Amino acid sequence: MKALVLIGGFGTRLRPITYLVPKQLIPLAGKPMLYHVLDLLPPEVEEVVLATGYKAELVEAYVRAHPPRWPVRTVPEAQPLGTGGGMKNAGGGMSDPFFLLNSDVIAAADLGAMARRHRSSGGVGTMALASVEDTRPYGVAALDADDRITAFVEKPEPRDAPSHWINAGLAVWAAAVLDRIPTGRPVSFEREVVPGLLAARVYGHRLERYWDDAGTPDRLLNAQRLLFDDGRGGDGRLPPGAHGTGPVATLEGATAHDAHLGPYVTLGPNARVEPGARVRNSVLMDGVVVGRDARVEGSILGPGFRVPDGARVENAVLAGGDPETPS
Repeated sequence: MKALVLIGGFGTRLRPITYLVPKQLIPLAGKPMLYHVLDLLPPEVEEVVLATGYKAELVEAYVRAHPPRWPVRTVPEAQPLGTGGGMKNAGGGMSDPFFLLNSDVIAAADLGAMARRHRSSGGVGTMALASVEDTRPYGVAALDADDRITAFVEKPEPRDAPSHWINAGLAVWAAAVLDRIPTGRPVSFEREVVPGLLAARVYGHRLERYWDDAGTPDRLLNAQRLLFDDGRGGDGRLPPGAHGTGPVATLEGATAHDAHLGPYVTLGPNARVEPGARVRNSVLMDGVVVGRDARVEGSILGPGFRVPDGARVENAVLAGGDPETPS
């Protein structure tokens, strides 16, 4: 099998960091969110195709420098094409069936079991579904007693949602579905294509454990907590000379001597937390410096950001220099 991974969108809700890097390269629990998605793929996957858009060159460069365990091919799009258009643009030579993954989904999912269920069902698709209270940002499925999807509504108002089971951004599709996607224009696969596939049988695969998409600061940090709690953040130990509770993911060259860390902290490459500083529930990307006696909580700090001595940063997404008015 092959896997097609959609790496689109501008990450507007994670700006200003996403002015510098695509959100899929933000590290969570010690590795980019994209790589946590790839970790879900089962052994039968032989190639990964990345359908890239915004800052495609940075994704390609990172994958070349840090190759995953599968052969990876990147297919950029010249202009935003939506989910369906991105699939069509990058879908040449797909296996039948193939995995389709969103690149900002953090989940516990057995994709091998989902692929086996797909083959036994005889349908054209099997979509992973997660149960959420607020369905408004998602596509929502109605299911029959056999978990066949009988209706699919993209981003409905709460009164119109047919259930609390939403598209979890992980699926198995027959290669023939790519032929149903129009060419030459942006296409929403969820709005324009999926409803027309239901007559050919599409099934739901309910996720029983955790799921979140990391598209907003709060959800990104929640996704990091889920990963750490599931043991997917390495050993979680504090770096040498640091104090605190952990878990902490410390990437190459990061230091935090005589600083207090945790819980739930990623220190990116060459990040430095000075003595007396405290960092919790946060992501510090490449080269971030937290000054002496500073405090960082519930925040995502982009590459090279510097927190001045004694400053307090809470619930912030920052990049590009010192905060102008630290509290």
